[in-house]
Amino acid sequence: MKADARSGTGEPMDGFDTTIHAPNRLRICALLDTAGEAEFAVVQEQLDVSASVLSKHVTVLMEAGYVEQRKAVRNTRQRVWLRLTPEGRQAYQAHLAALRAIVGP
Repeated sequence: MKADARSGTGEPMDGFDTTIHAPNRLRICALLDTAGEAEFAVVQEQLDVSASVLSKHVTVLMEAGYVEQRKAVRNTRQRVWLRLTPEGRQAYQAHLAALRAIVGP
């Protein structure tokens, strides 16, 4: 687990993950947590960002082990599908719990 993730001390910052916290990365995780898997273009449209901006954020999440991609051909075109890894889903849920602890009920 990442160093800035859980320390197990019960403090509000336990689970706070600076990798996920960036607004666009948080939105990507939220979308993928709900959808399970989404095509790159759909995520791009939902976040209203350019392909290069989305690609940079996805790369950060992939390097952290939080997101994985699957490439497939659909309608004769190569498509990229994104999904949270089990570690990514756990880190996202821990981050949400940390945010709730910080802001209160």
